[in-house]
Amino acid sequence: MNLFIKEFSQIRIQDIAKVGGKNASLGEMYTQLNKKGINIPNGFATTSKAFNLFLQENNLEDGLNNTLNKLDKKEYSNLNDIGQEARELILKGTFSEKFSQAIIDAYKNLCNNNYFEVAVRSSATAEDLPEASFAGQHDSFLNIKGENHLLIAVKDCFASLYTNRAIKYREDKGFKHQDIAISVGVQKMVRSDKGCSGVGFTLEPESGFENIILISGVWGLGENIVQGLVNPDEFYVFKPTLRLGKDAIIQRKMGNKAKTMVYTESNNHSSIMNTDTPLEKQNQYILTDKEIHTLSEWALLIEEHYQKAMDIEWAKDGITGNLYIIQARPETVHQMKDKNLFFEYKLEAKSEILCAGNAVGSEIIVGTARILNSPKEASQLQKGEIVVTDTITPDWDPILKKAAGIVTNKGGRTSHASIVARELGVPAVVGCGDATQTIADGHVITISCAEGKTGYIFKGNLPYEKKVIDFSHIKLPKTEIKMILADPEKAYQLSFYPNNGVGLLRMEFIIMHTIKIHPMALVNFDKIKEESIRIEIEKLTANYPNKEDYFVDQLTQGIATIAAAFYPKEVIVRMSDFKTNEYANLIGGKQFEPVEENPMLGFRGASRYYNDLYKDGFGLECKAIKRIRNTMGLTNLKVMIPFCRTLEEGEKVVNIMAENGLKRGENGLEIYTMVEIPSNVILAEEFAEIFDGFSIGSNDLTQLTLGVDRDSQLMAELFDENNKAAKAMIALAIEKAKKTKTKIGFCGQAPSDFPEFAEFLVNQGIDSISFNPDALLNGIENTVKAEKHKTSYAKQEH
Repeated sequence: MNLFIKEFSQIRIQDIAKVGGKNASLGEMYTQLNKKGINIPNGFATTSKAFNLFLQENNLEDGLNNTLNKLDKKEYSNLNDIGQEARELILKGTFSEKFSQAIIDAYKNLCNNNYFEVAVRSSATAEDLPEASFAGQHDSFLNIKGENHLLIAVKDCFASLYTNRAIKYREDKGFKHQDIAISVGVQKMVRSDKGCSGVGFTLEPESGFENIILISGVWGLGENIVQGLVNPDEFYVFKPTLRLGKDAIIQRKMGNKAKTMVYTESNNHSSIMNTDTPLEKQNQYILTDKEIHTLSEWALLIEEHYQKAMDIEWAKDGITGNLYIIQARPETVHQMKDKNLFFEYKLEAKSEILCAGNAVGSEIIVGTARILNSPKEASQLQKGEIVVTDTITPDWDPILKKAAGIVTNKGGRTSHASIVARELGVPAVVGCGDATQTIADGHVITISCAEGKTGYIFKGNLPYEKKVIDFSHIKLPKTEIKMILADPEKAYQLSFYPNNGVGLLRMEFIIMHTIKIHPMALVNFDKIKEESIRIEIEKLTANYPNKEDYFVDQLTQGIATIAAAFYPKEVIVRMSDFKTNEYANLIGGKQFEPVEENPMLGFRGASRYYNDLYKDGFGLECKAIKRIRNTMGLTNLKVMIPFCRTLEEGEKVVNIMAENGLKRGENGLEIYTMVEIPSNVILAEEFAEIFDGFSIGSNDLTQLTLGVDRDSQLMAELFDENNKAAKAMIALAIEKAKKTKTKIGFCGQAPSDFPEFAEFLVNQGIDSISFNPDALLNGIENTVKAEKHKTSYAKQEH
């Protein structure tokens, strides 16, 4: 039996050459991780030796070699015919009685003589290439029951060594076909057709950010998620706080899950069908928070066991309710990348947006759109064109090497289209919904994946800039260098830049672009007068019985994403600082905002937080911060109060925050204030008793020092942060902060635009400077030069 079969209990990762990567990993997990509480369904594997004996006994080697020698290796014009001919040779072969009996005996042993359904999966191996990955190239068969059906499925797996995509893959990789053998894994079936299933990555798959676990899934069998036939649910889990036992789910995204793949009653093995998912289940997450944490803890254990980032498949049995890991393989895309090299793309112009979806990668590409309905239309695709189609399955693999980019109607970040795009290093936008309708065949389009998690397809050939940055040559100065951030979608990517954290997180961006609704319109939903606004709010908050929870949850996810991306470095979030005219532009906002002649100097910042017109809205902001810090464990998050005019106002706000569960000093909470009003500078020593730190907001401080409206075009010439009076205010603020030993930072563009301004701040002894991402590298360079100049000047003086 050992010649032909190895049970999972006999298999370790060192057995790749005998049972292939997939089965070796299953055996390793079954023997080593089951005891740590991870559920791995039991099974067995046929050996590579058994496959080679099958070829010898049926005299197939010469026939297969002769067939493959006829392959057109330039254009692959006869790939379909060659693949079919090779597969037919395998299928005409017969198993020896010993081999058939060994399979049946192992099946009986697995089932304890009471046959149940099994999954039958191919696992390719190469004697001399044990690290070769053959993911997605060969076939699997599910829901197999009975001896004959099992033997047929094993032979079908053997034949799948010669699928068109597998042949092309080996040619592309330079592998000799005769060096590759196939093992077949037979594993107890998890009835995910009655439950749910999906995949997981132990890093964020677009950026390679290593502290995230991404779990995604669908109702029913996982084939729908792999083939990108439906948009799945996605859950982002933060490893450091998961280890601390906190609620580590920092972000969740509900997919439509429009289809559910189930088994059909049929005599044919592996018969499956797609059914419409009931609307109630489409609007329900596939996993509970407890199940998400369980899968994430398992993913963490698997990653720690293998000592590398992993790509995992999981399933939930709908009959027993149990979760299982059914596969784990090393993640290959980001492990091969140089983490010091960063490619930055930026559009220099924009045009009509044709469609949008999930961005894969961070590149921009221009090319001709080629709408294809299936891989059979491969001849229409010219090298360098962009494939636009409904969905991508493994059958597309042989032709995708010609594509410069991929756009699909369906699919998520863990679909086959996304995985292939990453492996090929081409940008893709998946799950657009209507790409094949909105993009015209043969027209030039621009794909941009440089805007964050959302990818856009623009009409025409747009100019763009590409920079190659080598972070290994960039040294941070002694002055802390922080970022000014607003968009959570860019946080993971930007975390790789040299930095000491986030000096200003603008929550207004999240409120404006994600939440979209005025918080008081959610608090007072029953009082909204306009029916059209009520309908709009109902639509956005559909999955939230309590409308206030929508605001808190969405704000929590956005801020938590940025706090996690830079953890454990400090991230300072500024409480909302819209002016009344800006708040009024939110959905439902006009009913809850006063009309002011001069909103810049009106009802803004701290004054709102204790006023009855906004007090409850501020309470929702505090609730989000409290959840992030206390429940999620992201205690690197600090809070900053904007536009605090008086000491009394500062005390009122700190007290209101305490009433909302954010007590200064509790659980390490620090509360900062912006220094952007002359009163903040004049009374800085008193403000230092109320707040833990200062951040100079140079725009408002300059405006109020010079009496110049910073939004006025007429007065633009007079608005200058380099003005003596403005700099005197900044210098005085720093001096007083030093006297009270209060941390003080600076937020603004001037230190990156003007080297002399960076030198001025360094000479005054500023603790930190925060820059917008596009100004960060210039800012670092100017600050380093300023410190060198200060040091050399000090030496000369000495």
